[in-house]
Amino acid sequence: GDHIYLQGETPKGIYFVKDLVEYIPRAYEDQRLNRKIANLEVGETVKLKAQVLKSRQFAVRGGKRKIYELLIKDETGSIICKFFRLPFKNYFNSFEPMTPVYVIGTVVNYGGRKEFHHPDLEIIKEDEDDESSNSTPRENSLVPVYSETEGLTQKKIRSLVDAAFKNLALSELDLKSEKEKLLSYDPLPEWLKTNLKLPEFKESIHNIHYPALIDKYNYHEFKTPYHYRLIFNEFFEMELLCAYKKQFRKKSESLPMSLESKRLPELKKNLPFKLTNAQSRTIDEILKDLTQSSPMHRLVQGDVGSGKTLVALCAAIYAIDNGYQVTLMAPTEILAEQHLSTAKKILEPLGIKCGLLTGSQKNKEKLEVIDRLSKDEINFCVGTHALIEDDVVFKNLGLVIIDEQHRFGVEQRQKLKNKSVIPHFLIMTATPIPRTLSMSLFGDLDVSVIDELPPGRTPIQTKQLYASQKKDLYPYIKKQIQNGRQVYIVYPLIEESETLDLKNATEEYEKIKSIFSEFKVGLLHGRVKNSEKDDIMKSFKNNELQILVSTTVIEVGVDVPNANIMVIENAERFGLSQLHQLRGRVGRGAYESYCFLVMGDAVSNLAKERIQMMVKTNNGFEISEFDLKIRGPGEFLGSKQSGLPLFKFAKIGENTNLLELARNTAFEIFEKDPELKLPENIKIKKIVENQKHKLKLSEIG
Repeated sequence: GDHIYLQGETPKGIYFVKDLVEYIPRAYEDQRLNRKIANLEVGETVKLKAQVLKSRQFAVRGGKRKIYELLIKDETGSIICKFFRLPFKNYFNSFEPMTPVYVIGTVVNYGGRKEFHHPDLEIIKEDEDDESSNSTPRENSLVPVYSETEGLTQKKIRSLVDAAFKNLALSELDLKSEKEKLLSYDPLPEWLKTNLKLPEFKESIHNIHYPALIDKYNYHEFKTPYHYRLIFNEFFEMELLCAYKKQFRKKSESLPMSLESKRLPELKKNLPFKLTNAQSRTIDEILKDLTQSSPMHRLVQGDVGSGKTLVALCAAIYAIDNGYQVTLMAPTEILAEQHLSTAKKILEPLGIKCGLLTGSQKNKEKLEVIDRLSKDEINFCVGTHALIEDDVVFKNLGLVIIDEQHRFGVEQRQKLKNKSVIPHFLIMTATPIPRTLSMSLFGDLDVSVIDELPPGRTPIQTKQLYASQKKDLYPYIKKQIQNGRQVYIVYPLIEESETLDLKNATEEYEKIKSIFSEFKVGLLHGRVKNSEKDDIMKSFKNNELQILVSTTVIEVGVDVPNANIMVIENAERFGLSQLHQLRGRVGRGAYESYCFLVMGDAVSNLAKERIQMMVKTNNGFEISEFDLKIRGPGEFLGSKQSGLPLFKFAKIGENTNLLELARNTAFEIFEKDPELKLPENIKIKKIVENQKHKLKLSEIG
């Protein structure tokens, strides 16, 4: 069938021939160059034959992580191969002094010196001829470079790929069914390939493994027609599913809302400030959606402090005036309580009854809220995951609002939807998601952007410094606390080194306690129980703690208007969007606020560039576009966030034009042929069916 099992050793995640032929080279290397160390140029990917001189490892100042270096030489000079993390444990053990090696890597400029960073190293065995004299078709040409895994060298991966293509060529001659043919079956219809001038699937897969030297530049940049074809395929499959889901929703009947709201004009009149143009525009878009015959599915994006909650509450008032209940689900209890506190101030004076449902509530309290919800005695209920429990039944749920949806799993969101016939759906996020990423994460949603901050907010001043300069900060922090202010000090927590990071955060907490012995200091990290976490945050909010030492658990969330200093340690280890979210925890009151980004003393030029971007702008969308280009979407939202498509070929940050083309093509097809009944769309229908099966059915519609 589609899969032919591979026996023996294979790279990670490769069990079938299909996986192997789709194991994409991560670079291409020109083997004609046969360069020497003395005449290397920054930016070129080369293959060298060299000898190991010595290896060493050293801790970056502060002892938080290690850097590994291998010094290699040829007859013309020497160069360092640097690793900021090892490919696998004991990686350097094989590289004894005087060991002959092949090095494949891209030359970088690091602190004014040429180096290789994370190159591929292959030991040359005594009985092995110099590869460059081999006469296999791959040598003396452009050669693919694959991601290695323990025990599998470049050579082994290439020979596996060679074997796969050879076997496929033979076996496909015997297969009668088109579907069984792994490569000769092309998922795209002929008319589409002709219109978009796309090469055949088989030709594309083959040519990315067997590159043509004449097209060297495009291969280096992954810009050949063959790369574009495979990238388009992935985007197109995803966008077809988005278009299908949107089409599916259009056919669903929504809960009718047609009455004018009596209380909305009253609220606007009583507000002590005027809504921004962006808020007014977004409210109009939402109200228009609520009066349509199909259910609303809208994403509201707004930077920290842009007033999204007020917009959501205006939508809630409209739905409640039309006779429906509204629920708002937040990712943490303390955030739910904060939303409730805001809602009470705005909704209760209008006679709207509010409730709260969280996991830590006493059972009696919880049962009372559930009872009142079932009788429509609560119009607006804020809660956490507790809202999706089976015993929570709404009398007449009409609008579901979700805060930071990428923190909830698909099933959790679906369970909340199922509490009503087909409720209207409003999603809020303070993560400024670039348009290209929201097209893939939220491609089936309509998007509103609140791109304006309310007047009167003082911009946060951001400054960068090195770890060795940190002690100069302490007198300033003391002075601010003596003036009544509060301070966050945040440490990174990265899963691979969680234990080490936790140890560092705990050690630093002890240091901070001794430096600021006259003040109260709290410690917050992922291992602290939820109930304790909330108690610590409440103490900080009430100024019972003046300094909060924390890992990134405070990233989304709580308003402490009195906190005006954010110190972020090892800032180079955070994504820019994460840094922006953390920075947004201060500057929420009337006081001048500061964010200090503390970098390790040995950081790359790219890390410096990223931190300078933070110093340069407070605009979350500018920052997120830059972050997406540099780090990619997995890093951008956190690799565990649900809903993020996993691509083998495509890079959302770099292939924007292809993503737009795939989106426009997919949506046009559904506009012309909503049921995909036309003969020309048989293959398109097949793609949609396959995509639906890959996903859990609960995600559809």
